[in-house]
Amino acid sequence: MKKIILTLSSAVLFVACSKPGLAPIPKDAIQPTIVTQQTPNDTDDPAVWINKNNPDESIIIGTDKFKENGGLYAYNLKGEIINKIVPLNRPNNVDVAYGFNYQGKQIDIAITTERGNNKIRIVSLPDFKLIDNGGVEVFANEEFRDPMGIATYKQGDKIYAIVGRKSGPSENYLFQYLLEDNNGKIEAKLVRKFGKYSGKKEIEAIAVDQELGYIYYCDETAGVRKYYADPSKGNEELSFFGQKDFKRDHEGIAIYKTSATDGYLLISDQQANYFNVYRRQGDSNNPNKHEIIAKIPVSTIECDGADAINFNFNSTFPKGFFIAMSNGKTFQLYDWRIIQKEIDKQYQPK
Repeated sequence: MKKIILTLSSAVLFVACSKPGLAPIPKDAIQPTIVTQQTPNDTDDPAVWINKNNPDESIIIGTDKFKENGGLYAYNLKGEIINKIVPLNRPNNVDVAYGFNYQGKQIDIAITTERGNNKIRIVSLPDFKLIDNGGVEVFANEEFRDPMGIATYKQGDKIYAIVGRKSGPSENYLFQYLLEDNNGKIEAKLVRKFGKYSGKKEIEAIAVDQELGYIYYCDETAGVRKYYADPSKGNEELSFFGQKDFKRDHEGIAIYKTSATDGYLLISDQQANYFNVYRRQGDSNNPNKHEIIAKIPVSTIECDGADAINFNFNSTFPKGFFIAMSNGKTFQLYDWRIIQKEIDKQYQPK
């Protein structure tokens, strides 16, 4: 099966790269372990739900971004589509949260932005069913709406959704909502507005470091911004890094955790087809100083969204995997050991 999937991935890469105007794949690009089945329209962002009782039955969740006929897709670890929710009106980004209090019990959920309807949509896992009664409105009464990026943060028994949008003001660009169940109806309570915006392009990629309590987001063509995830800690910008490390767009953000406090930030250098790598824990003397330590050449074409998971899923992914969207309507999965080998070639800790 693996040989077949790799053969298909080569065909997908060839077709995508043959389109005029797309960035060429680096000559030394690492090749994916698995490529998912194609969606009908335009993949954008992945997330992963871990089945801790049976890791091999974990689910990859990805958005297919298209106007009224978009969708949210579920894949197994072989890259096969096993479920879908269609149609959705331009679903953009997606994230997963564990232990949401709903109708008297805790459930796991996926949350995606539905840009065409100015809502977020909430899906129960692993059954993959919408439970939001038509969606939850975001950026109500705002001049700028069009929700795009989303990430979740859990604090005790509270689950927050941090939502970005296509455009917005220079301050308070992101909204953070507390998700609550009100007798079976999920509501989003706005708890804060925060985040600077350069005005250069847009903010789409958002990621949360759950253990360290940070939010990262890409201010495209400008840099990567870092804030506290806990609303009570205020809205101070902690870091603005990567400003000179990218060809043009700063895109998908993935966090790979080697321990509770250490690991890597991998951020898509979209027009170069590289992922830039930073130490998750920052500099030894400054946790908010993030300097580039490696550039990973990948076979993804102009990647928007990415994720990374450190978990023993099976013999194919004993250290987890890195997953990234690629033009060609697919997601590419890389055995983490391949990524780590590339990092080790370029970075030798002092």
